[in-house]
This record gives sequence, structure tokens and C-alpha cells, in this order.
Amino acid sequence: MKIAIVILNWNGRKLLETFLPSVVNYSKEARIYVADNASEDDSVAYVKKTFPQVNIIQNKTNGGYAKGYNDALQYLNEDIFILLNSDVEVTPNWLIPIISHFEKHTNTAIVQPKILNHQQKSTFDYAGGSGGFIDSLGYPFCRGRIFQTLEKDTEQYNNACKISWASGACLAIKKEVFFEAGQLDEDYFAHQEEIDLCWRVHHLNYEIWAIPTSTVYHLGGGTLHAMHPKKTFLNFRNSLFNLVKNKKRNVFFSVFTRMILDALAGGKFLIELKPKHFLAILKAHFSFYIHLPKMIKKRKSSYNNKENFTSLKSIVWLYFIKKKTKFSQLKNVS
Repeated sequence: MKIAIVILNWNGRKLLETFLPSVVNYSKEARIYVADNASEDDSVAYVKKTFPQVNIIQNKTNGGYAKGYNDALQYLNEDIFILLNSDVEVTPNWLIPIISHFEKHTNTAIVQPKILNHQQKSTFDYAGGSGGFIDSLGYPFCRGRIFQTLEKDTEQYNNACKISWASGACLAIKKEVFFEAGQLDEDYFAHQEEIDLCWRVHHLNYEIWAIPTSTVYHLGGGTLHAMHPKKTFLNFRNSLFNLVKNKKRNVFFSVFTRMILDALAGGKFLIELKPKHFLAILKAHFSFYIHLPKMIKKRKSSYNNKENFTSLKSIVWLYFIKKKTKFSQLKNVS
């Protein structure tokens, strides 16, 4: 089984200086690629000089996460693609459990390791934790992270399990499934495109697993800070894209409910004196309406019987009203 680790880069020399050494040192089982999204700094020259064993893929434009990976992966022949953020530190032998799982479970299409926070290494990372889930309204959450609440890692989620979605910070996917599912949706640009991909992979009846015996550390916000209004825009819009494209039943009700909840979120931003984020939500909805006909066309008629990945109705209700802030407090999540 041949493995390709592909790190997408855009003007990220400082990140490569910090994180690429761990990937080179601890990934002997794989071939490493840096896919450059038309950077304007000297990051490509730095990689060529410092890590000649790392292969460079030069994309012609900066098309964001989705197009960047789509452009890069079409040239590769390895059996497994590992999409790895440039701000991720890997650990010794991190690839062994991932490779072993793929070899033993032939219906597994996607795997993610346990992702901890690079700055607070005993805390789960926002982007993925120990495996991602999604409620009936399209809200993502993780083992170890619900909304802004991050749990300490006390090995409480160290069991391997089937999950709804794997984090784009570190996502291993079979090459054949990546192309069978239709690659990443470039209309997303960035954020939640991995959830869309995972949803489509589920519709093909493959499995997605979290393998916490493999651990990596994610800095987060390497290219776009968590509180940047553009990130708010992309997350709110793309989450609605996910519902329209992938939810089998009650799509109108789910989108309408989300609009109400998004309006409440916008009001919360105003109260917190964050008008740029309020405007980002408005822009997200206008962009969603503009793209709606295209998203409807992308719906597939051959969905399987899975309504969505968990029987959980509303994580918003459980978190904000019932005060269930830890994944271990939730029921019927599988």
C-alpha cells in the first residue's frame, strides 16, 4: 500500500519551517509532497533547498483548499492520499495505525488520527478532535469538541470508532474513493468541504473511522484565524451547502431552521460588538441564495437510506439549552 502525504501551501514558509521537519522525520512509510498554491513568498525555494527529498507540485493558481488539492492529487499514483495541513506536527509511528486499519478493513475509505491542539497539547483541537459527527441540522461537532468547548484529553476517546466526518487538517482517503466521490467541491473554496466529501463517501456506503492510537498536533488558523470574518462567512455558507447537497429528507425544514438559528447567531455577534461577523453571516446567506440552483443540481438521486450520520436531532439545543458541553454527555451518537 503506497502512501502520499500532501501538504497544501500558500505563502507558508514559516509554517513549513516549524512543522515540515516532523513530517519528514516521522513519515518514512510515505512519499511527501508539498502542493504549492501559487505562493508569492520563497516557501518553494526553501523546501527545495532544505528538504530535497520532498516533492513539489506547483499549482497555477490559489484556488483555496478544495481546488488546490483537486489540482494536485490528479497527478499522484499512490493508493492512499493523506491531506495534511501545513500547521500540523506529527508524532513517531503515527502512520502505522492508519496503514494497519486500511489493510484490515477493506470497506474503510477515510481515516483520521486523534488531533490535539499544538499550543495546549493535552487539549483536543477544534478541527476534528477524536472524530467528527453531525446533527440533523448540519452542525458539526467532535469527540472532544462541541462548538467552542474543548475538552482535555484524558484518553476518554481513545477507542477507534466509525465517525461521520474526518478533519481536513489530517485526512487519509483511498485514491479510488476520492475520485469516485467526485473530489472536493471547489465552490466551497475552504472550510467544511471535507464534511461534504465525507457525506458523499457515506452515500457510497463506505466507512469513515477515527484511529486515536495515531496522534498529531494542529496549530489551527495557520492561513485564516479562527475569528476572521471570512472564516465565519465560509463556515455558515458552506454548512448550508452541505444540507442542500447531501441531506436526504426534510431539507427545506432543515435549511429554514438554520436560517432562524443563523439570525440568532448574528444577533449574538452584534451584542458582542462584532459587526464584521454579523455582516459575514448576511453575506453567507446571500452567497448561499446565489449558489442554491447549482447546489440543488449537485444533489444525487442515488442516495442510500442514511438520513444523516447520527440520530442526534439538535446539538444546538443540547449544548446551549441543556448545557451538554462534553461529547460523553450525549446519547445516541454513533
